[in-house]
Amino acid sequence: MEIYLISLSIAMVGGLLLSRLTRLMHLPAVTAYLVAGLLLGPFFIGRLQIDGLGFGSLAQVEGMKIITQAALGFIAFTMGNEFRLSQLRAMGKQAVTIGVLQAVIATLVVDVVLIALHVLFPQIISLSSAITLGAIAAATAPAATLMVVRQYKADGPMTRLLLLVVAIDDAVGLLLFSVSFGIATALASGQVSVMGVIVEPIVEIVLSLALGSVMGWLLHAVEKFFHSRSKRMTLSVAFVLLTVGLSMLTFEIGPVHCSFSLLLVCMMTGTVFCNICPTSEELMERIENWTMPLNVLFFVLSGAELDLNVLFQPVTLLVGVLFILARSAGKYYGAAFSCRLTHQPEPVVKHLGITLLPQAGVALGMALTAASLPDGALVRNVVLFAVLVYELIGPALTKRSLLAVGEIRPEGRTSARTLNANP
Repeated sequence: MEIYLISLSIAMVGGLLLSRLTRLMHLPAVTAYLVAGLLLGPFFIGRLQIDGLGFGSLAQVEGMKIITQAALGFIAFTMGNEFRLSQLRAMGKQAVTIGVLQAVIATLVVDVVLIALHVLFPQIISLSSAITLGAIAAATAPAATLMVVRQYKADGPMTRLLLLVVAIDDAVGLLLFSVSFGIATALASGQVSVMGVIVEPIVEIVLSLALGSVMGWLLHAVEKFFHSRSKRMTLSVAFVLLTVGLSMLTFEIGPVHCSFSLLLVCMMTGTVFCNICPTSEELMERIENWTMPLNVLFFVLSGAELDLNVLFQPVTLLVGVLFILARSAGKYYGAAFSCRLTHQPEPVVKHLGITLLPQAGVALGMALTAASLPDGALVRNVVLFAVLVYELIGPALTKRSLLAVGEIRPEGRTSARTLNANP
């Protein structure tokens, strides 16, 4: 246990120190955390097998999954703050239209490219894997986007639209993947399962929204018994952790396998709580500050679990490059088309799609599910390669786009140390 604590503390300090270097290069801090994890992972410093210094194996990183799950839960919970009724009235229809269309278009573009690759070279990729990768292309990583927005205090029409679209994207991506994976499984096995293709995806989304709604209402009901800011924040943290734990449960009702989407559950919890609690704004801000160390750990561990072995597999590189190019084109032009359809300003049309490129945990989770396919290992490796690329360049591209539309304040040299010394 002491080795784990030492490893985690060194990982946090390493990420923070590296962020000073990336600041000089005008890169987001999240990039520093990912690179720090990569350097401390089993392919660099971890290879030395010195206890406490880095992570010696991918299994060791996987053993800390509870930390990344908890961090994702808090990220999704705070994203629920963007779904206030006032915000939804202002741009709810546009966000839903853009969120659905860009995800569907990205999936279709990747499907067309990879199915064409299958037709030309069937020995490289199967039809079932091509369809599955198309669905995985829809997923966007909310964590990296949110971290960039927080670090630079980005605010404006595109930032608010972006946070809504990223949140909606997860629900759409989940549905697309469930349907596509059901079709892929049927193609691989020769048996069509209506339960897997239609019923279970809908059940998962409905159950997730229902559990999130109940937890949001319960948090508000219990929160009213406390008046101290610290106790209310402690209660909120406890509820988010409880929600994360509940969302990881699975069970069966007759022939239906039931599960929850952690992101949807926690996002719905935050949405309901923020819309019924009159003091939620102040409380959400305190929770965001409290979870900053957890978020640093999340990205450091995400960097450490990037498997560099995929860089030495020619087939993975070929399919991975095609996947990245097709997904990037689908996201960019899909967002541009849907933005024009909803009459967004020209700067938003040009730059929103770029901010939707980051991809991480959700896509990796889908890839793990796809491991049951005959060539599921290829799907996993392609997604690992894509995540490696997207996570390292995605945050910088997001920052660049938000700068281009004028929604990031100029970076200053303000120091908390100086402010505290001169109150």
